[in-house]
Amino acid sequence: MITTRQLIAQARAREEAMSKVDELMAAASGTAHDVDGQVEATVDARGKLLRLWLAPSAVNLGEQVGPRVVEVAQAAMREATQDAYNRVALLLGEDMTFMIEQMTGMPAPARAEDDDPGMTVEEFQRLRAERLGAEPAPPAAASVEDEDDYWDSFDPASLRSDR
Repeated sequence: MITTRQLIAQARAREEAMSKVDELMAAASGTAHDVDGQVEATVDARGKLLRLWLAPSAVNLGEQVGPRVVEVAQAAMREATQDAYNRVALLLGEDMTFMIEQMTGMPAPARAEDDDPGMTVEEFQRLRAERLGAEPAPPAAASVEDEDDYWDSFDPASLRSDR
C-alpha cells in the first residue's frame, strides 16, 4: 500500500518532470529532404523553420518549388514531432506521453494509421538476395530454448513511443 508521503513524492517528481517538457520540445527538431535531393528543411517541434536548403537545380522546378518546400517542411515537422515525443517518453514514460498525445490531439507520427511500418528483416533479406542474384537463405528455425533466452534478457525499457 502506498503511503500519503509516497504519493506526494510521486506527484512532486511528476511535476518536476513535466516542467522539463518545454525544454525537451525546444531541443527537438526534424530534417527532411525530397526524393531528388533538391530541397531540404529542418524544423523544430513547434514548426519553426530552422534551415532551408535548395539545390541550384531547384530552379528547374519552376512553380513546383513552393509546394515542394511545403511538402518537405511538413515531413520535417513530423520528424520533429516524433523526436519530441521520444524525448518526453524517456523522461515521463510511455503512459504519460500517450496521455499528452491524447490531450493535445496530436498523436505521435509513429502511431499514425497511414504510417508505413516498413519491411521485415526477412523481406529485406529476400529482396537483397534477389537483387544480388543469390538464393535466399531459408528461414532459421527458432528453438524453444532460444525463445526462452530472448524473453529472459528482454528489457521492457527498450520499448519507445516510436515503436
